[in-house]
Amino acid sequence: MVGYERLLLARRSDCCLVVGDVTSTMACAITAQKLHVPVAHVEAGIRSWDWTMPEEINRLVTDSVTNWFFTTSEHANANLRRAGIDERRIFFVGNTMIDTLLGNMPRLRAPAFVQDLGLQPGGYFVITLHRPANVDSADGLACLLQAIGEGVRGLPVMFPVHPRTAKTLRVLPGFPANIYLVDPQPYLEFNWLVKHAKGVITDSGGITEETTVMGVPCLTLRDNTERPETVELGTNELIGTTPANLKPALDRLFAGSWKQGSVPPLWDGRTGERIVAHLERLLLA
Repeated sequence: MVGYERLLLARRSDCCLVVGDVTSTMACAITAQKLHVPVAHVEAGIRSWDWTMPEEINRLVTDSVTNWFFTTSEHANANLRRAGIDERRIFFVGNTMIDTLLGNMPRLRAPAFVQDLGLQPGGYFVITLHRPANVDSADGLACLLQAIGEGVRGLPVMFPVHPRTAKTLRVLPGFPANIYLVDPQPYLEFNWLVKHAKGVITDSGGITEETTVMGVPCLTLRDNTERPETVELGTNELIGTTPANLKPALDRLFAGSWKQGSVPPLWDGRTGERIVAHLERLLLA
């Protein structure tokens, strides 16, 4: 906050544009408002209603000091209306993450280990785990990995390991042999893995958006989501954090009865253009 304040005092801007729900998003929004610089929030109005998530606090605080709200879905619009935000300050523009994904689809490339392991399209799973409820307990993580290893019917599972998860993995005596630990993957390589996977098992929010657009089945190990459109319209399902829930969900996937899903409105790769058009109108009026 001190650094951004120093920057604004030296080179004042017409607007502070913040994105998402990380702590720097909240910090910059607060700093800008204190200096009377209007704030525009991209991905505004997203809510999980779970105050144990640091991201949820960041979202709430950021939106409380935002002037203009750029949203990804009608759910976000409704959340803001319920909070008393004037409709004229809400702009439904779509999803910038999907702009990035669609723009990079031709550039996706396979990680080197795909050839080394002989992975075939639709012949493996991808998992990502990093939330405290899933990875901070060694016993809990071991049970999850065991359920995944058994539920995927012998298929290989690619597991890019988050640094938080790595700390717990180091104390585990072992895990199923079909789960392969790999380094965190660059964007192009990771999304290649997702695009060609039979399914993804995750506790991430953003990945549920990407799997929805790519039409890949997604099992989310959480009890709530700030992106309900990925469940209502997309390929995502909330499985919860109980390991026993994995097998019946995976059985449905293998039986071919997983929902097809559709792409939410305005997730079309042109969100950035719409944001720029609104900002030009708002700032030049």
